[in-house]
Amino acid sequence: MGKPTGFMEYLREVASEVSPLDRIRNWDEFHLPMPDESLQTQGARCMDCGTPFCHTGITLSGMASGCPISNLIPEWNDLVYRGLWEEALDRLHKTNNFPEFTGRVCPAPCEGACVLGITNPPVTIKNIEYSIAEKGWESGWITPTPPTKRTGKTVAIIGSGPAGLSAAAQLNSAGHWVTVYERADRPGGLLMYGIPNMKLDKQKVVSRRLEMLEAEGVTFICNTEVGKDLPAETLLKEFDAVLLCTGSTRPRDLPIEGRNLKGIHFAMDFLTGNTRTVLQGRPTADYISAAGKNVIIIGGGDTGTDCVGTSIRHGCTSVTQLEIMPKPPETRAPSNPWPEYPKVYKLDYGQEEAAAMFGDDPRTYMTTATKFEGDVSGQIKAVHTVQVQWMRDENGRFSPQPISGTEKVIPAQLVLLAMGFLGPEQPLLDSLGLEKDARSNVKATYGAYATSLPGVFAAGDCRRGQSLVVWAINEGREAARECDRYLMGHTDLP
Repeated sequence: MGKPTGFMEYLREVASEVSPLDRIRNWDEFHLPMPDESLQTQGARCMDCGTPFCHTGITLSGMASGCPISNLIPEWNDLVYRGLWEEALDRLHKTNNFPEFTGRVCPAPCEGACVLGITNPPVTIKNIEYSIAEKGWESGWITPTPPTKRTGKTVAIIGSGPAGLSAAAQLNSAGHWVTVYERADRPGGLLMYGIPNMKLDKQKVVSRRLEMLEAEGVTFICNTEVGKDLPAETLLKEFDAVLLCTGSTRPRDLPIEGRNLKGIHFAMDFLTGNTRTVLQGRPTADYISAAGKNVIIIGGGDTGTDCVGTSIRHGCTSVTQLEIMPKPPETRAPSNPWPEYPKVYKLDYGQEEAAAMFGDDPRTYMTTATKFEGDVSGQIKAVHTVQVQWMRDENGRFSPQPISGTEKVIPAQLVLLAMGFLGPEQPLLDSLGLEKDARSNVKATYGAYATSLPGVFAAGDCRRGQSLVVWAINEGREAARECDRYLMGHTDLP
């Protein structure tokens, strides 16, 4: 694929970005487009590797290796190299309903599994994917394609995140009437409110795809929480099938002394209120400001990074990110071989902005909070921390143990808890009487997606637990296929 000797002739290049100190002045996306010629050169680096691990999505050591939706990466790399952009878009859409989303927010496990990455920097797959999608929109190649024939069957999808949207797109293409219920004021779920605007533009990127789905026949009903505003039993009676795509939205808490102080919030509440404020152009009732505050973020994942970037744009005085895990190595450790996802140190956009603003990476590794300290009015004023070391307990499991003498007290007027999620919210599941797995997720076998209730399916994070957008798209597509099979007795969906 690509130029046979391209991987030996060309170096890896990625898209340039607006400088950190400039981009923190607004909420705009900051990745700059690459010229077509540069992208074709990058496509030329794709090897004729025989077995393209990049598009074989599997789980290794608990993490994705290769593309979970099996994007035909070598094929569209080759087409880009040859300048056949519309054909590349066609290949991309065969496996991915929303390449403009994954091209922006996916951590690119495909690149971690790239065969070229064994000895050289991998092919810049994610940037090529993003560019194919954007050229498709700009060129008018992406247009509404409603089904030519309707089956008369109806499907209700609960949740409009990436799993719900991909399932809706697939089921609608099969000719079913699809209604998507969303409890927020806008559809999109995680894509709308869980990811900041500078990573995924809501008006230019998310909304245009939602409008496309509506033009194709998908109905969105917002401000409606199934199980609260609308009885779940009503959907069972009025629709031929129901698909749960509610996500994993119960945040992990930190029940230490002082947790009830004012100024301590879950990260997603902070991010949601901020995005709603950006969209409305004025502070909303749920807006939480970091302006003029010392901010401490507890958690080192993507959500924590988003909190860093958002806090800086608010005009925080300082930002500190507590990470309980050790600092990753600069290169792959022997215990993290190719084609596993590379667990290596990197500056993500938020940390890069913090370093430019305050002089250093805001992350403090192997550190945990032990106490929240408040002032006389009940407002958070400091976080007590201690460094930890990971040791085996009596059962042989690793756990963090405090290191005496490493205690610190860090000033804080805003604390954001970004420690991940525990599973789906339970009331809806309980009202339907669905079986759950040991982690409180909806019990539905991967590949079948059928729950314990006939005609009810589940996909995405509410089934598998907190995961990547690309896994949600994978499950939404596959659940749509099984739902179609249930409705029609057979299916032609991929």
